[in-house]
Amino acid sequence: MQKNFAIIGVAGYIAPKHLQAIKQTGNKLVAAVDPNDSVGILDSFFDDVSFFTEFERFDRHIERQRRESADHKIDYVSICSPNHLHDAHIRFALRIGSHAICEKPVVLNPWNCNALMDLEQEFGGKVYTILQLRLHPELISLREELQQAGQDRKHDVELTYITPRGLWYQYSWKGQREKSGGVATNIGIHMFDLLIWLFGAVQGCEVHYEDPRKITGLLELERARVKWFLSVDGRDLPGGPESEKNNSYRLMSIDGREIEFSPGFKDLHKVSYEEILAGRGFGLEEAQPSIELCSAIRYSEPTGPTANSHPLYLKSTKA
Repeated sequence: MQKNFAIIGVAGYIAPKHLQAIKQTGNKLVAAVDPNDSVGILDSFFDDVSFFTEFERFDRHIERQRRESADHKIDYVSICSPNHLHDAHIRFALRIGSHAICEKPVVLNPWNCNALMDLEQEFGGKVYTILQLRLHPELISLREELQQAGQDRKHDVELTYITPRGLWYQYSWKGQREKSGGVATNIGIHMFDLLIWLFGAVQGCEVHYEDPRKITGLLELERARVKWFLSVDGRDLPGGPESEKNNSYRLMSIDGREIEFSPGFKDLHKVSYEEILAGRGFGLEEAQPSIELCSAIRYSEPTGPTANSHPLYLKSTKA
């Protein structure tokens, strides 16, 4: 049965993936809101979407539609707004009787998860988030392989994620730590969720270096010791910024074995939506460990280089 969707933050960077997933799963987008009115992308996917630049009018429209007919009720609200607004927009979705599908990070602070779990119980809705790396076929196979190898081994892991962004990044909300959570949260939360999913609970973390465009450190998990490096600076790409311009670089090595999982990373929103619509999506319980880790990293004091620092960071200190 076709479901009714609304979307918050439709002019944002990630919104087209959600629009495409709603379309590909055979559902209907009926309302959208964004303070920016550059939303011609809507016409590529849907006709007759009620669009608003003021959240208050969007709220009033959805409430009026809900009261007029059960057929007009919004079943899911897709949330693509800036990170610091996710909590408020999820609360809105639950209060109108909808489920929420929220981009990462679902919230910035661990205590917000607990409050939203209470609201799920109160309103009967469910909060889902997009943890698409858990749906990557190669990573699913890797997890099964690691589990078969035994639970008592401590792996040596290096994780490198470089996704270049231009100067605009620092001038937008993404470059404002209080709104985005910083690079570790805005860029890295998928990676941290992946690591916890693969190697077990967090036992400790260190931050060795941080600036507005990159962060690196050491993560101790139940079954891994992880040297990690996250960057939005194209100069950190292998071969420099011109070698793979506008491309992201994702590489993980486990005990010296390299696992490159950039292919397929961008095509998993449809699968995420299929899982959510089937009642198998990832909720607050799955998201909380990585949110707790990112919060701990955000409040950590960088130590400087150590023997356990990531090779890219150590190389930069010797340059």
